[in-house]
Amino acid sequence: MSVNSHAIVGNRSTGSEERKIWVNTLVKIIDPVLTNLANETLRANMPQESLDSKRGHRFSHLEAFGRTVCGIAPWLELGTDGSKEGKLREKYINLTLKGLANAVNPSSPDYLDFQTPYQPLVDAAFLSLGILRAPTQIWGRLDKQARENLITEFKRTRSIKPFQSNWLLFASIIEAALLELTGECDQERLLYGVEMFRDKWYIGDATYGDGPQYHADYYNSFVIHPLLTEILLVMERHSVPGADFLPVQIKRFSRYAEQQERLISPEGAYPVIGRSIVYRTGAFHALGHAALLHKLPSTIKPAQVRCALTAVIKRQFAAPQTYDDRGWLHIGFAGNQIEMSESYINTGSVYLCTFGFVALGLPDTDPFWSEEFTPWTSMKAWSGETVKADHTL
Repeated sequence: MSVNSHAIVGNRSTGSEERKIWVNTLVKIIDPVLTNLANETLRANMPQESLDSKRGHRFSHLEAFGRTVCGIAPWLELGTDGSKEGKLREKYINLTLKGLANAVNPSSPDYLDFQTPYQPLVDAAFLSLGILRAPTQIWGRLDKQARENLITEFKRTRSIKPFQSNWLLFASIIEAALLELTGECDQERLLYGVEMFRDKWYIGDATYGDGPQYHADYYNSFVIHPLLTEILLVMERHSVPGADFLPVQIKRFSRYAEQQERLISPEGAYPVIGRSIVYRTGAFHALGHAALLHKLPSTIKPAQVRCALTAVIKRQFAAPQTYDDRGWLHIGFAGNQIEMSESYINTGSVYLCTFGFVALGLPDTDPFWSEEFTPWTSMKAWSGETVKADHTL
């Protein structure tokens, strides 16, 4: 290790300190969404920022909730204990359960639309992934009526035909969740997305096209790798034909995580490329998910992913005007920058940033958190330390 790199490492936080940063940031982000939905005031109190205000208002509440649950579910699944963090988890487990019951209750003022084409397919999918990630603390603790209502709403999404893109995986993950929760699914809807990505849309070196074409953006991380991996894991558990693709996908998933780790600069910055860039830390969904599943490649130590993502989290959420005066997220990449968004983005959309926190589902005893500060690839390279050559899959 070079002298410069030693100096960089010497001033860094412990895993315990960094975990507190993650938890405190995540709680600040999610609290307005979960508190309001639990109190049946989400529609009344949630702001409506969007370049297309009509489109934004219609589905933004399901977007905010579905994405929030997807991001926090691994953390909630750790359950409760007597620690400060364990008590926080208890608080947000209870808020999530209340909010979810309201979201699927037709009598609630915060009853959410799961069936009007097209956007609800997306966020029902993210919600279903969240349920898969917290089988004990969310699904296991929902009351019977809320469970029945949720299954009804997931099935309503079958009336929405997905576009020929990453949207196919939204239909597939909902069916995977239904298979896991009920033992039954629409197998054609489950398999079609998997087959298209497996047989037609793989470009090479861990990258899938978003449909038949390559897109220079973060959708392989936002959606494609995490959802494809989780769908295949459910298929394997239920012995669904086609699950034998899982080992190939895991290799691609791990390689993509390796690439993502290299994108993070020594200062905690990353390339501002592609659509939906205002999803902030959600750009590293795949990297965090690979860490959560212990599928990082051997070239990467879990702690260096923690340290790299901590640098991103600290930098991105410390930007001025990230939150409004009531604590809701503004639309932006590093602050309040609605002009960086697309017309389909609204206040609810940007809660996809929670996807960058999924590694909080690892307990504090996991090497991801327990190992000492470890410089990540770009930090080592820019400090003059020898870094091994990068190789394609």
